[in-house]
Amino acid sequence: MDFLPLPAPAATPARVLTIAGSDSGGGAGIQADMRTFALLGVHACVAVTAVTVQNTVGVKSFHEVPAETVAGQMAAVVPDIGIAAAKTGMLASAQIITQVAATWQELELTVPLVVDPVSASMHGDALLASSALDALRDNLFPLATLVTPNLHEVRLLVDIDVIDARSQRAAAIALHALGPRWVLVKGGHLPSTQYSPDLLYDGKDFREYPGQRVATADDHGAGDTLAAATTAALAHGFAVPDAVAFGKRWVTECLRAAYPLGHGHGPVSPLFRLWA
Repeated sequence: MDFLPLPAPAATPARVLTIAGSDSGGGAGIQADMRTFALLGVHACVAVTAVTVQNTVGVKSFHEVPAETVAGQMAAVVPDIGIAAAKTGMLASAQIITQVAATWQELELTVPLVVDPVSASMHGDALLASSALDALRDNLFPLATLVTPNLHEVRLLVDIDVIDARSQRAAAIALHALGPRWVLVKGGHLPSTQYSPDLLYDGKDFREYPGQRVATADDHGAGDTLAAATTAALAHGFAVPDAVAFGKRWVTECLRAAYPLGHGHGPVSPLFRLWA
């Protein structure tokens, strides 16, 4: 695949911000974001929202970072370092989501914002209370350049069960009505399909990204990795459809390079670029 250009030694790379939780198992969250950003030659600033207690089997518990501390991290790095794009991951609570949205507006940011609305586990378990889902819909989605829900998250956000192409389009329309400029309804959890069909919608046109399904159980962090690669491409000036296409190719290669770890789901791996 074609990669983003790596910066020359001592040259300042493109900068991005990830606002997300820390994964103690190293497979998802900020750890997954940082791996992809580093291997795409992008410098990542972070605003940590939560510290999770998890491994390859599941999330045991998590501790929220105070909302004002999350906001403080954003306010510290953006004016000093500057960013060309940003993404969100696990935001943990309504208070954090509301504070992130308010701080984004206070900083008068106009760079692309990718919202990965982490609200359900890979097994479909809810990770956010209903009040936090309301905050996502009401406060953060209207600021988003792109939202990237999986099918479990679609059900929580707009109460649509995506089972085929028709319901996937209905979900995209319902999500777009919440205010983001673009919606990517990921199809990785669609059953009995040879492909992993993602659908992009901007309020007028649908764009399909079929993608060959990769047969692996080691898929932890795939959503974070897709969103991070898309964010990196946006930081390099890609248009949204091209950035999504790049992110899709990247996460597919990361799935092919995924490795077993622990007793559960191993992580997708961007380390393939070291040998590409």
